Amino acid sequence: MFQLQRYASGALSPAYDENEIRSLCSIIFSRLFHFTNIQIHLEKHTPLDESLVDAFLEVVRCLRTGEPIQYVLGEAEFAGLTFRLNGDTLIPRPETEELVLWVTGEELPEKPRILDAGTGSGCIAVAVARALPEAEVLGVDISSEAVAQAAENARLNGVRVDFKTRDILRPEDWEWPVFDVIVSNPPYVRESEKAGMAPRVLDYEPGRALFVPDDDPLLFYRAIADFGRSHLVPGGFLFFEINEALGAEVLSLLEGKGYAGLELRNDVFDKPRFVRGRLSV
Repeated sequence: MFQLQRYASGALSPAYDENEIRSLCSIIFSRLFHFTNIQIHLEKHTPLDESLVDAFLEVVRCLRTGEPIQYVLGEAEFAGLTFRLNGDTLIPRPETEELVLWVTGEELPEKPRILDAGTGSGCIAVAVARALPEAEVLGVDISSEAVAQAAENARLNGVRVDFKTRDILRPEDWEWPVFDVIVSNPPYVRESEKAGMAPRVLDYEPGRALFVPDDDPLLFYRAIADFGRSHLVPGGFLFFEINEALGAEVLSLLEGKGYAGLELRNDVFDKPRFVRGRLSV
């Protein structure tokens, strides 16, 4: 393993720094080879089977093209759970775990009805269902491929979540129940922000799940807030992950639509990232 890590260091530099390369190697050894951290440390000079060496070299080859490790391996970790990915699902971000913690930390009914709008891989819906086993959780996404992947992730993680292919921008096309909580991490990156983004994001992650027009960056927040006015119980919660540059605008939008108890929270990187509101009683 030590020799493979040395090879990776040379092959992946300067696209990745040394800390990133060590982290990537650790992910490969643990997820692809199923080695524990102790094995990685104690057996780092032990020769590996040729098949494992070939598999490692193939992963490094993919990483050299810029493909993210999560897509190379076909899975990512989120909130202590494993999620499989496909080309229609974003890589779950660690900061989104904070949104899950905020939702599940609220004082909710005994069997809350929760909607995850724009569910993608299902990471929010599945993590919420795992933390609140009595909850009735519905995840919707415009992509049928994402919905199928989310349903598989629910099965893999042993939780019950209902997933449906629906466009939250056209909610009138379906019948909906009312919810105690609506949570969403919708597309929020403005098209003009592409220039500052890494190629490994632009080239591999689904643009439909990332980008919104510069002239209407609150498109999804407005639609979901309007939906919540008729599909949240009085006093029901609305939770959003947001573009760090648009916190004030999201708060103003929600206030104008009758939401109260508004709060903007920073993420672990001290960026304004999450908003909560409650439908006025």
